Amino acid sequence: MSVIDTGTSVQGLGYGTTQTQSSSALEKDDFLKLLVTQLHYQDPLNPTDGTEFSAQLAQFSSLEQLQNINDSLQQNLNANYLLTTSINNTMAATVIGHDVKAYGDQIYLGENGESQLHFDLSVDAKNIKVEILDENDQVRRTINLNNLEEGEQSVLWDGKDNAGVDMSQGNYHFRVTATDAEGQTVSSQTFVFGTISGVRYDTGSAVLMIGDLAVQMSDVYEISNN
Repeated sequence: MSVIDTGTSVQGLGYGTTQTQSSSALEKDDFLKLLVTQLHYQDPLNPTDGTEFSAQLAQFSSLEQLQNINDSLQQNLNANYLLTTSINNTMAATVIGHDVKAYGDQIYLGENGESQLHFDLSVDAKNIKVEILDENDQVRRTINLNNLEEGEQSVLWDGKDNAGVDMSQGNYHFRVTATDAEGQTVSSQTFVFGTISGVRYDTGSAVLMIGDLAVQMSDVYEISNN
């Protein structure tokens, strides 16, 4: 088999220098063009060996099958995503009026000027600090608690800052730090709890509304009757 000049074969395939350097992987069409170019430039008096040609055809076939499998998997992933979204959207409308627990630290301070904060302690804790932060992550109120048992706990925020001034209505978030009797850190998990009052659809995905608080379906871990 004769050797093809590199410059000739590249021009024959229609590739410029920049494109060749920018792509390091051959696509199915590129492989086919190389194969056709090889047949075009082979020496009629010394044609490509049949075994070698068969091996190249087998490689091309394998490449095509792998690409088809990849395309099929991507289509399945897209279909599963659409199906999951559709199921979630349909299910979301059926849980209006139910109580929900969802991972999160968000708070909405309403017109009544108070809000209930919920968290879960991994073990009994002696000293617990609940900090309420504004949208700029500035601590506006610190609530100190003592001797709480393992499990779910809640504390009522009266809507005031550390100076006793009423905070404005809107969105806040909170964090909890706790230690046991030996001063060891106790892990905690903040969560949102309330009754689902409605459903909002954001870019095709369902968002549960607990009053004025929006909760993603993916954050929900428990739904129950009132």
